[in-house]
Amino acid sequence: MSKIVIDARELRTSSGRYVERLLYYLQDIDTVNDYVVLLKSKDIPGWRTKSEHFSVVACDHKEFTFDEQLGFLKQIRDLKPDLVHFAYVNQPILYKGRTITTVHDLTTLRFDNPDKHRLVFKVKQRVYAEVIRRAAHKSRIVITPTQFVKDDLVAFAHVHPAKVVVTHESADPIVASPVPLLNLQKAKFIMYIGRPTPHKNLERLIEAYALLRAQHPDLKLVLAGKKDANYARIEKSIPEKLRRSVIFTDFVSEGELRWLYEHCSAYVFPSLSEGFGLPPLEAMLHGAPVVSSNATCLPEVSGKAAYYFDPLNVTEMADAINEVLTNKELREQLIQAGHQKTGEYSWLRMAQKTLALYDEALAK
Repeated sequence: MSKIVIDARELRTSSGRYVERLLYYLQDIDTVNDYVVLLKSKDIPGWRTKSEHFSVVACDHKEFTFDEQLGFLKQIRDLKPDLVHFAYVNQPILYKGRTITTVHDLTTLRFDNPDKHRLVFKVKQRVYAEVIRRAAHKSRIVITPTQFVKDDLVAFAHVHPAKVVVTHESADPIVASPVPLLNLQKAKFIMYIGRPTPHKNLERLIEAYALLRAQHPDLKLVLAGKKDANYARIEKSIPEKLRRSVIFTDFVSEGELRWLYEHCSAYVFPSLSEGFGLPPLEAMLHGAPVVSSNATCLPEVSGKAAYYFDPLNVTEMADAINEVLTNKELREQLIQAGHQKTGEYSWLRMAQKTLALYDEALAK
């Protein structure tokens, strides 16, 4: 029996689905090892263990700070773990015990964020790059969600490919009952859900939508997701003639999201960079035809279940969306292929593979 610490400080962030699902299934499949789950204090009341082998410890050391490098380092050492799984790359670089690190992607290194102070963000990017390199080298095993990210990391950090293992993520069907958005009940619309950071490429999606309006004057574009400074910036940049037809929903509930997936004419994912890309799979689960960027890992994950375009080419993006809107046979092929593709992924298999990697790291 070993003591395994899992850093789950990002459980309630937009990218926290990975560690939440990992913890959920590990409690079902591992009755041997003891686990200490590190959560931020504010997240502890909303997460309950279902196994006597799992305990929770408050961990309020903020990511990418000196406190993470020093205070978090002391907390981990005091726990005396046999293995630490850093579910996200940020970690104390001076910790020398057995570790596994999950690197979700290198996107943050390659794109600015206008919502952040430019100079501060540039400094953090450089620090982040160094943390990635050191984490990749000192970890016994590195996990990535796709082959694309594995290859990217190997080239960036100069680690041996055998050290990096791919464990695909998955998507879950939304169990909440569909809840219609009243202003869209009679509308024909295409949609996107997610963050509005620059690599999500929403400005070009809006330009492509403007071209589509020539052939589909009643078509609306729905951009779903909690409004922040980046969404506000994008909203202000929209031409006056499009203001009423581009819908910014702000936060949507699970039921509202399910309704959007089930009623959209197409789900469009224009991203320039992803580590896995869950939203297209979620859309497929709920019967939406997916029109996707062909960048980074997206063709690897969606395969033949999406219709692709060059995300830097606005005209090509508009043409691809139009083809899915107007070609009934293509739409049906994508919907059927989407149902088959989502069946290829499983959070349970991801957790089983991760547990096997724990055993491997502990044996080294």
